[in-house]
Amino acid sequence: MPKNFINYFSVVVALSLSVTLSAQELSVVRLANDQLELGWKKGFDGYSLETLKVKGTNGWEIMEIAKYQHSILYASSKPETAPQKLYDNTGKEILFPAPQYRYIIPSWQQNTNAVAMNKAGENMVFHPSAVKRVSDTEICFRYENETMRITEKWCLDSLHQNDIKVDFILHSKKTGYYSLATPSLVSIDKYNFQWATVPGIFQGNAINTDFVQAYGYGQGIPDIPVVARERTASTLSSLITDRKGVTIAVTAEPGTGRDPWPKDKKMHAEWQLGLSVMNREGEFSPTLYHPVLGEKNSLVNVGDSLSFSFRYTIQKADWYAVLKHTINDIYRFTDFLKLKQTKYSLTQRLYDMHAYLTNDSTSKWHNLVYKGVTIGAQDYLGGVYDSEKDAMKNSDYGAMWMLAKLTDDPRLTQKRLPNALNFKLMQQYAEKGFLYGSSAGQYYLYKSKRFTEEWGPYTEPIATTYYMLMDMGNILLFEPQQKELKQHVKLAADRLLEWMKPNGQWEVAYENKTLKPTFTDITDLRPTFYGLLIAYEILKDKKYLQAAIQGADWYVENAVKKGYFLGVCGDTRFVPDFATAQSVQALLELYNVTGNEKYKEAAISAAKIYTASVYTHPIPTSVVKQVKGVERKDWEISQVGLSFEHGGVAGSANHRGPILLASHAGMFVRMYRLTKDSLFLNMARAAAIGRDAFVDFKTGVASYYWDSMNNGAGPYPHHAWWQVGWITDYLLSEISLRSNGGITYPGGFITPKVGPHLTYGFTSGTVFGTKADLIMRPGLFKLDNPYIEYMAALNKKEKTVFLILLNNDDEKQTSLIEMDTKCLFSGKKIRVKNVASLNNQGHSTLVDGVENWNVTIDAYGLTVLKIKYK
Repeated sequence: MPKNFINYFSVVVALSLSVTLSAQELSVVRLANDQLELGWKKGFDGYSLETLKVKGTNGWEIMEIAKYQHSILYASSKPETAPQKLYDNTGKEILFPAPQYRYIIPSWQQNTNAVAMNKAGENMVFHPSAVKRVSDTEICFRYENETMRITEKWCLDSLHQNDIKVDFILHSKKTGYYSLATPSLVSIDKYNFQWATVPGIFQGNAINTDFVQAYGYGQGIPDIPVVARERTASTLSSLITDRKGVTIAVTAEPGTGRDPWPKDKKMHAEWQLGLSVMNREGEFSPTLYHPVLGEKNSLVNVGDSLSFSFRYTIQKADWYAVLKHTINDIYRFTDFLKLKQTKYSLTQRLYDMHAYLTNDSTSKWHNLVYKGVTIGAQDYLGGVYDSEKDAMKNSDYGAMWMLAKLTDDPRLTQKRLPNALNFKLMQQYAEKGFLYGSSAGQYYLYKSKRFTEEWGPYTEPIATTYYMLMDMGNILLFEPQQKELKQHVKLAADRLLEWMKPNGQWEVAYENKTLKPTFTDITDLRPTFYGLLIAYEILKDKKYLQAAIQGADWYVENAVKKGYFLGVCGDTRFVPDFATAQSVQALLELYNVTGNEKYKEAAISAAKIYTASVYTHPIPTSVVKQVKGVERKDWEISQVGLSFEHGGVAGSANHRGPILLASHAGMFVRMYRLTKDSLFLNMARAAAIGRDAFVDFKTGVASYYWDSMNNGAGPYPHHAWWQVGWITDYLLSEISLRSNGGITYPGGFITPKVGPHLTYGFTSGTVFGTKADLIMRPGLFKLDNPYIEYMAALNKKEKTVFLILLNNDDEKQTSLIEMDTKCLFSGKKIRVKNVASLNNQGHSTLVDGVENWNVTIDAYGLTVLKIKYK
């Protein structure tokens, strides 16, 4: 069989046979069911789609038909891969990004070559010359010229009546490079539509003529027919919702795109599928290309063939409903949850990371003197502006104080937290002036004895929200008596007030020397307003709440409603990232404070947009692969369910793939509870559960990037704090959900900067009506089933320990639970009086001072053991 022959589906064989039969001369051909009607008419140059109707709530909607319906890209020689010169609307050359942004330059260049700009090769437009009806729901078209012979099989999907399945075959009569384009059905008014997106690349409700904003930042729709790569397309689909609320999507059949790890090495960057919202002629119509011109399998010799299978979804529904259909029904998102297995519970990771983080050597903790004050932080060996490999950082102050409170570990309470607090206080500009009260930078450089920002000498207003107000606010939840710290919060909040513009927005950053705004080509589309909400909740001054409302109102109108977002990673020049997920939680908290429904609705909208930051392809399997000499099943190293650090055409996911830091998981559980939309819950679980292949079992720390597999913390030891934070948030969110609110613990504030996870443990919660404090006591409980997660809570007054157990599997699970009674109070033994299961599962027997219970829990279920002691 020739190498260039791609045979994804057995239907192609049937298609090849059917078109050898003499085609019927039909002047009109029609496909129709209860939801769709398509009609083709034969003209002098062949068959053209003439009518397309879709059933709506008030009858049939008639779509505007595309002019350029069928096309194939052809090139006699391989297209050049060098980046194209780009020009703005005034004819000035676009120079983006600046030379210091070394991490994103290669991705930007790869995404601006001739193929990506849709300028490579010849666009051969044609009309099928013959048609054959196979059945009431299936027709076959045929076309032939001196270069190629094409057959197309069109079939209405009997299971999903808004879908049309199409199978293409191209037989080459001339050697060259070919790319099959999906036919354009409709031509939507590009200046009057509700939404368009290539998920993970860009989205919005309008065309944006600023090419860098639209293509580089994903803010709106580029005004040229760019072709995106599948490596950061979260779902292999292109969608447009027209002004009448009809969504048309074209989706590649599973197996079309690249496999990021097909055998024994990373192939994440292979380009086998191109995605666009315009055809080559610029008509606003979802379009896919396969293979990609000049890329794998696109060179076809005479007599060889190409095939491409895809489907259209046309429905009177918004983009999100159609995207969910694609994710759930076509790409079978929950397959990962069905396949996944685990040998290492999230709970065990928490305890192992506690050991890792309290070891100064493994966690790379250092205490240094700065301006006469001892400050403490961890090494940071990634790139930092002006560093000499001497950067230090603390990542998650909420998790630091939470773990100290839950464990009551003196290594944290006495040795770590005081110096971490000093680090925080010294991190704030103390000299009066324009920067007074703001953050002096995320990182401390101990050789030059100064704080700095990640990627340049500038100060961002959102950094004051992050590293002053979020961090200090979380500390004050645990230590409300810190009056001095409240003064620092006031200074930071007042600085944000000073910097806020009358319309409620902020600048992206100010240069430290000139104090003038910088990055003026982009807008601060981040939840900077959240810092003022924290200030209100800490200081109870309504001026901060009013300012937070003003900032949020601007953000909802200019970010959420338009689909425009900005990120917080300076090394990627702020391309959109997990700050989008943070905005969901920030808006939810503003809704909780104000009761204004518009913030809840905006939070839901932003959460829906953020689902496009989660990979849904390729479908996981049990195929055995090799990773660094170790056998791994495909699902173990699957990207499905993992989110971007930042996607698009410039983000880290272009080369590194997604990240394992699932800060959004708890928020998605909360969104499910709010909306009952199962995609949120399934995405949360897929991100959190069954990811053993990426965890260093010695420390419990997962790698940051997918392509690092199980390398552990690497140069980012502080990431373990974020992992403690998000795992705790996820588990407590699941507990609240599964107990139907019977077990609740107040959440604190979002922590910077990797997403929306919250802090817990600063105050008591309730376990089915009984007050109890969250605790973590190493060795107190031991379980023999890694599918069972647990959290523990204590009511000292009633001498009661609650063991809250979660089954994180889709099958019923049983575990033996052992309780070491001397671990509750640091070696002081207790005696168990009795144990009751709050949902009547399990039994208890006393063995040599160690309590043992067998507990069985239903799939994704919860049970609580109420343990009374003397």
